[in-house]
Amino acid sequence: MNRLSSSVRIPAAPETGKTVYPILLMISATHLLNDMMQSVIPAVYPLLKARFGFSFAQIGIITLVFQMTSSLLQPVMGTLADRHPRPYSLALGMCFTLAGLLLLSVAPGFAAILLAVALVGWGSSVFHPESSRVAQLASGGRKGLAQSIFQVGGNTGSAAGPLLAALVVIPFGQRAIGWLALAALLAIFILIRIGRWYKRRLRTAARRAAAETSAPAPGLTRRKIRTALLILTVLVFSKYFYIASMTNYFTFFLMEKFSMSVQHSQYCLFAFLAASAAGTLIGGPVGDRFGRKYVIWGSILGAAPFTLLLPYASLPWTIVLSVVIGVVISSAFSAILVYATDLMPGKVGMIAGVFFGLMFGLGGLGSAFFGWLADRTSIEFIFRVSTLLPLLGVITGFLPDIEGKRIKS
Repeated sequence: MNRLSSSVRIPAAPETGKTVYPILLMISATHLLNDMMQSVIPAVYPLLKARFGFSFAQIGIITLVFQMTSSLLQPVMGTLADRHPRPYSLALGMCFTLAGLLLLSVAPGFAAILLAVALVGWGSSVFHPESSRVAQLASGGRKGLAQSIFQVGGNTGSAAGPLLAALVVIPFGQRAIGWLALAALLAIFILIRIGRWYKRRLRTAARRAAAETSAPAPGLTRRKIRTALLILTVLVFSKYFYIASMTNYFTFFLMEKFSMSVQHSQYCLFAFLAASAAGTLIGGPVGDRFGRKYVIWGSILGAAPFTLLLPYASLPWTIVLSVVIGVVISSAFSAILVYATDLMPGKVGMIAGVFFGLMFGLGGLGSAFFGWLADRTSIEFIFRVSTLLPLLGVITGFLPDIEGKRIKS
């Protein structure tokens, strides 16, 4: 594995070349495969709970280990990706995911399951920061579009995971998780091809690295940048704590309130996650055109009316509201990530690592917290509490208008 110069960075200013759609589609496809494999983990919670007799708190701990492993390592891996890009590290990281899935398919108990999900989390920590760099290198300056294409692959994969679990894993049992090794092998093959392009592209970037800078966004002091990043962190918290309640406990909510079967509840979770994928694809291009701040505001605060209604709705309206919530609330992440990279140009890997890490880490904490709370109250209670989280979107108004500053500068 070749080690490239530590001075290689993505340019602070957007490139005006052509958008490399084949690379964006390939990195999106591998994101689909990566997140599809990962999303099978929460989708098989009912199966694992029934087989091993786990409590909701133990289910939360499994998610916490998986997502904290990923979140703690991602900023480190992102910083390393900025300083020492390694084109084939993406394929290597997928090998950890492969090992984790194979172990999960034969895990005999709680400790082995924790090790298996930790390996999958490790693979994720390598994949997301480095692949975000690839997406921006292939963007041709259309960073919101590129991030959305990349991100929609992940959301589509997250939506496909529960469907795959309902069709394959739930009927055939824990060992059927091993069949996902085929998806991991396909992803490794694609990532090797991406690595070849990435290697050539980094050589081009290295030749002009001396002319690149990592200056702060125009007109913003370091204090304002830190404040903006703190606001974005709170927004990510509100978004992913809420999504944790939906992703990990929506099936249990439907089963408890409406006496729905495990398999049919997985189809409803698939509908929510598929809607989330559609929302992700919308958010990036809209942010490029009208401003990312407005997308963030409309996405998180705009979801609040629907989340507040969901716990009190009938079954048909519950499904409709979950789809609307998925579309609205999921349009924010691409805008948040690109907005953050505009605040700190030249540090795409680090910023992607931090925010993907926050996404996984806060999701894990949310899952553990809501699992603990469900054991002491009820599933319906945690859904009534979590509906308040999108109201935090109101603080988006305190974000600086950096797109307007760039236009004026």
